[in-house]
Amino acid sequence: MLADFLKDYLPIILFLIIALGLSILFIAINYLASPKNPDPEKLSAYECGFEPFNDSRMEFDVRFYLVAILFIIFDLEIAFLFPWAISLGQIGLFGFISMMIFLFILTVGFIYEWKKGALDWE
Repeated sequence: MLADFLKDYLPIILFLIIALGLSILFIAINYLASPKNPDPEKLSAYECGFEPFNDSRMEFDVRFYLVAILFIIFDLEIAFLFPWAISLGQIGLFGFISMMIFLFILTVGFIYEWKKGALDWE
């Protein structure tokens, strides 16, 4: 039983060990070989060339979050098109009609958000 397990999973285990070892080795080499001469300019806060003038914990406008969430929603829904396109030959007309209904609902939702002004940035 252990021999079968090792026969099946030994390449994966070796790959993970080598990947972990190389990662640790590269981090150690970078830490040891990097120059360590910080100056005040390098350690100063950088914000688009200006000194920071607001608190880093300031509140963002809710529209930023709304646009970000809408982008994620539409991006994830469009990701359903890839497996559908690959399996279209096997799912036939039913799969095609189902996806057209899905895309119609997606388009209606997009038009609704557009008309409501959810995508406008003022």
